[in-house]
Amino acid sequence: MGIKKHKPTTPSLRWTQTSDFAELTADKPYKPLLRPIKKTGGRNAYGRVTVRHIGGGHKQMYRLIDFRRDKLDAQATVLTVEYDPNRSCRIALVEYPDRQKRYVLLPLELKVGDKIISSYQADIEIKPGNCLQLRHIPLGVPIHNIELTGGKGGQIARSAGNSATIVAKEADIAQVRLPSGEVRQIHQGCRATIGQLSNIEHEAITIGKAGRKRWLGIKPTVRGLAMNPIDHPHGGGEGKSGQGNPHPKTPWGKPTKGYKTRKHNRYSDKFIIKRRK
Repeated sequence: MGIKKHKPTTPSLRWTQTSDFAELTADKPYKPLLRPIKKTGGRNAYGRVTVRHIGGGHKQMYRLIDFRRDKLDAQATVLTVEYDPNRSCRIALVEYPDRQKRYVLLPLELKVGDKIISSYQADIEIKPGNCLQLRHIPLGVPIHNIELTGGKGGQIARSAGNSATIVAKEADIAQVRLPSGEVRQIHQGCRATIGQLSNIEHEAITIGKAGRKRWLGIKPTVRGLAMNPIDHPHGGGEGKSGQGNPHPKTPWGKPTKGYKTRKHNRYSDKFIIKRRK
């Protein structure tokens, strides 16, 4: 897992930094766990654009990831480490004793041939890849793929290099510090996987050229300042002018750039002890 710097043989390669993919052990994914992805182009069921700047992109297949880890008390062996175009971390193909194969998120330090297990028991070893209840995980141990509702599957800390830690336990509640810095109460019956997620150099990747953004399905974004007044609140003006508004606005006149959109009195407010940074 490293970063590859390219020789500046073309202008676009001068600043490009990409992953070296050295950790991958398979060229092709496991076909039975693939599903097709239908592109939306940012459009809803009526054909109207509801999310701008989406379209095109390379064709991809979705990998069915086992976020629930619901095959209990059976040791799985890591067969391959693979690339997933739908997420920033790497994934691992594991095989259970009954020959069933599943994809799981790959934590650091997990290698081909290692054994992992998912269980509700307390005597499971604390090592990367094992999935346990929060009540059985010691304080300070890095965890990922954390459930918010028992049995629903992991929803938190699932991207490259991410991990959370348990900072306190009281009664049936664990206080978990999330990657954002937020401290949140989660029931100790919920489960999480041990370890920090792989591909920690992902944030150092430099796209390098506009074409690579198009491969990812991201279309160009035009600044509101460069538009006409009819198209955007920031548009118009003679020559190179400022936005003119006392507060930045979206094309539809809503506040933006730092404006908080979280609902007041949201049901989960009572579970948040400390807000994110």
